[in-house]
Amino acid sequence: MQTPATGNSWLGLTDQVLPVGAVYEWCLQPQCGAVVLFSGTVRDHAVDEAGNLRTGVSHLTYEAYDSQVVPAFRAIEAELRQRWPHTGRVALLHRTGRLDLMESSVLAAVSSPHRPDAFEAARFAIDALKASAPIWKHEVWAEGSDWGTKAQPLVEPSSVPSVPAAAQSGQR
Repeated sequence: MQTPATGNSWLGLTDQVLPVGAVYEWCLQPQCGAVVLFSGTVRDHAVDEAGNLRTGVSHLTYEAYDSQVVPAFRAIEAELRQRWPHTGRVALLHRTGRLDLMESSVLAAVSSPHRPDAFEAARFAIDALKASAPIWKHEVWAEGSDWGTKAQPLVEPSSVPSVPAAAQSGQR
């Protein structure tokens, strides 16, 4: 994946390794004092809908409705910029195909003039991506395999709540 030559958006779906460092570097801007980058990685366990722990996850395989993912990301970005109008750059990238333990499956990065907005906007970006983008995961663990846990119908980004910075850190 190449960094965008122009603009403040980097939205994409790929079967290649996600460029974590390049996304961070691209988000840096002179007017922004904060960059928050979330990288979702493949872990060795999962909890199913019934609360059962699935141990020994060896890998995940992601599939997507390719032609609808970037439009969903655009809608997320539009909502994000409406809620946090001083946002600098926004990157939403997701990987498809087989991913092994500790590989990044998704990146959500936001630059902003100030830290609280960057944290809140990045949290919203990943929450909205998980709620709004047509992307599915297939998990393989020691005792079997199945499609991702806790799947829900897709929603509009405008219906995804924001989490204030104080609530994220447990402060009031």
